[in-house]
Amino acid sequence: MQRIALFPGTFDPITIGHLDIIDRALPLFDKLVIGIGRNINKVPMFSEEQRLSWIRDIYSNDPKVSAIVYEGLTVNACKQVGAQFILRGIRYVNDFEYEKAIADMNRSLDEKIETVFLTCLPQYTSVASTLVRDVLKNGGDVMQFLPKEVAASIHAGLPKK
Repeated sequence: MQRIALFPGTFDPITIGHLDIIDRALPLFDKLVIGIGRNINKVPMFSEEQRLSWIRDIYSNDPKVSAIVYEGLTVNACKQVGAQFILRGIRYVNDFEYEKAIADMNRSLDEKIETVFLTCLPQYTSVASTLVRDVLKNGGDVMQFLPKEVAASIHAGLPKK
């Protein structure tokens, strides 16, 4: 049986912090599906198509990585892709408290799906999509926080939504 993990998030935009978690998780799983979740409480800056395109471009040479867009419960997305694991990145202690509550709820919904937490490397603790969007909206330079593929398209004046 393959070890398949789903890494859910909005990835709006995907950052070097996300890549840190993804790249360090790859040896742990046979397949990693990056799940762009539709969150009714968030209005994305970048389209789903753009976010999918970035992820597919970044990992175009890695057959273990794929990406999907999903709506609804993450455990249902896991079932859709055959994932037995949910991958989550932790930056701070308060992230763990929030993520543990979600992991407990997911385990209540489907006891066969286990959540795996990876802590980010110290240099990425301040890198969050929310902060990157805020800096970008206010005309700041976010290129140091983004994968080169994302930075290049944003720098080129890519339409946001």
